[in-house]
Formats: sequence, structure tokens, C-alpha cells
Amino acid sequence: MNIRYPSNLETVPSGNLAAARERTRGLSIWTWLILGVVAAVVLAFVAYSIFGGSRPKTPPPPPVIVQKVAMQDLTVSEHTIGTVVSNATVQVTARVQGQILNAFFTEGQMVKKGDLLFQIDPRPYKAAYDSATATLASTKAKAERYARLLALNAVAPQDADDARAAYRQAIANADAARLNLEYTQIRSPIDGKTGPILIQPGNQITANGSSSMGVSTTVTGNSALVVLTQLTPIKISFALPQADLPRIQKRFAGGGMTVALMQQNAPDVPPLSAKVDFVGNQVNDQTGTIELRATFGNENYTLVPGQVVDVGVVLDTLKHVTVVPHDAINQGPEKNFVYVVRDGKAVMVPVKVLHDDGTTAAIDGNVKVGDSVITDGQLRVVPGKPVTISKPQKA
Repeated sequence: MNIRYPSNLETVPSGNLAAARERTRGLSIWTWLILGVVAAVVLAFVAYSIFGGSRPKTPPPPPVIVQKVAMQDLTVSEHTIGTVVSNATVQVTARVQGQILNAFFTEGQMVKKGDLLFQIDPRPYKAAYDSATATLASTKAKAERYARLLALNAVAPQDADDARAAYRQAIANADAARLNLEYTQIRSPIDGKTGPILIQPGNQITANGSSSMGVSTTVTGNSALVVLTQLTPIKISFALPQADLPRIQKRFAGGGMTVALMQQNAPDVPPLSAKVDFVGNQVNDQTGTIELRATFGNENYTLVPGQVVDVGVVLDTLKHVTVVPHDAINQGPEKNFVYVVRDGKAVMVPVKVLHDDGTTAAIDGNVKVGDSVITDGQLRVVPGKPVTISKPQKA
């Protein structure tokens, strides 16, 4: 019997059908086997690419820059901003009323104590002084005459007492008239530099704010004619943190506290030096600082009140202390520390900072002279791991 398959297949005798099916089944098994092997190879390659090829490699030791630990004396100093302050600033005013006739200085001139600055019209006061002097002479003669008559019992004691009282009153009036006449000349009360003339000659000055008659402008006696400022000697005022107060008090008590002053924008001018002669009696509760002052001669008038200057003051000297560069100090959550390179590894060593001036720090801790501390590259350092020491680049 013959079985007819579709036209695209050959006619297979029925007896050979079973053998054909066996051959087809064996071919399918080998095909699946080959496909499985290929799939396994592909999966192994993918797994190697993902898990084997991207396995993190051990990074090389980070490069760092180190410097040697040393022992030396370290000066404890503070640097801050100071302000120039005048010892005396005086507003010159009139003590008597009248017209200002002259000014005997130019604005900005240096004057001495007692120099004549202004002249107020003296004529009314000269007349009053002459009248008081005449009255004084008359009452003096009368008092002397009554004293002689009283000795002879020729006048009543009361009349002699009245004559003496009139004489004493005449003395007081003559003194007052003389003072008023002197006050018409306004003189400098201090050595200093004059400012601008605030009331020009020709104006009428009134004492104690009283009114004044005349065609000239009237100005009350409380108005300043000119302001004088003392320039030599002069003071520098500056403030330091209250944390420095124990050192300040110790140094000031020993009389060895000095200030070095550098004028801003004047690098070619050598710094000035003077001793601190004043420490404030209270700490500013807003800034947490205490005021100090030092007096400078200022013979060449280079310092002007209100000027801002750079101030450096020496507070102490630490003897034979362990010092490291400022950049070697790292701030931890609890205390400061440094990285010391030992056997090629970075070791974290806690330290106590005794003083840090921004360049060099005095420390106390398990750090010995000659140790190498890391000054650059700390961010890449892992404590206890190796590091590579690099040479610092030249500036």
C-alpha cells in the first residue's frame, strides 16, 4: 500500500515510514543539542562581560605631599584691623558775645596751645573793664578811709563794714570785666591741627544762646568756630578675641606687650612699633572682643584720626614646641588630626592645636620630630592605606 504525502514530499513506502520518522527524530535531537551549546556559550560570554570584565580594579595609592615635623620656638601673635584715634578733639567756641573781627590761622594749620585763633570786638569789654577798674579804686579808697575813721570811733562799725563789702564787690566786678576782655581773644586750648573755619569773621557771636543786635549774622555761642584735633601723640584702637584675654593680661602685666602697625595701601612704609598702654575694662557682649590701645609719637603726622591700619600684637612665645605646617591640620568631628606617613601608609594621629597663625601650627600629640605629615592630598587618603609621596611643585 502506498501513502501519498503532499506534492512537495516524495512518496515513501509504508514500510520505510518508521525508519524515516526515526531519522527525523534523531536529527531534531542533535539540532537542539547544538543550539543549547551555542546558547550556553553566549550566556557564559554575557556573564563574563557583566560580572567578570567590570570587576573593580584596585586603585593605585593616591599621591600626597609631605613635610617634616620640627621643633622650634613659636611666637603667638594676633593680626587685626585698628583705627587711629586722637587723644583730644576740641570744639572751639566763644565765651563772650560780639562780632568776630579776625581769624589768625589758615584752615588745616598746625597750632600750639595758647596761639591766637579769633579776635572778637574788644571795645565794649575794654570800656566795661575801665569802668570796673575806676569803681575798684574808688571803693578801695573809701574802705581804707572808713577803716581809719573806725579806729578813731568817728564812724559807725556798720558803715565801715559796708565800705569793705563794696570794695570786695568792686574787686569781683573788675576781675569779671578783665576775664571778659581776655575772652575776646580766642586761643587754642591744645596743640593740634585746625579744621575748616565754621563761622567766618564778620559774624556776630552770642554767648549762651542770647540774642544779639546788629546787622551781621547772629550765631549762638554754643556753635563751634573751628574743631582742633591733636595729632601727636596719637592712639591706635583695636580689638582682640576674649579667648586671648589670659595671655593679654599676663603680657600687659609684664610690660612687654608691643604692637606693630602697618598702614594699608602703603607696603613701602616700614611698620611702626609701640607698647600697649590700655586694656579695656569690659568685653563687648556683641562681638566678644576686648579693646586695646597703643600710643604712637606720629611726629611726621602720617597717622590721621579715623584711618584704618593693620595691627599685629605679640601675645606670647611658646618655647620648644612641636610644629607642623598649617595645611597639615585636619578638622575631625571630635578633634583635630594629622596624617603621618609610616611605612608607606597614612596613619591618622589625633593632635591638640596649641596655636595656629595661619602658616605654622604648634601641636601636642603622638607626633615626633622628623615624622612626615601630609600637607596636600588628604581628601584622597584612606587611613591605614598606602600612599605615594610626590614632590611639591615649585611656586
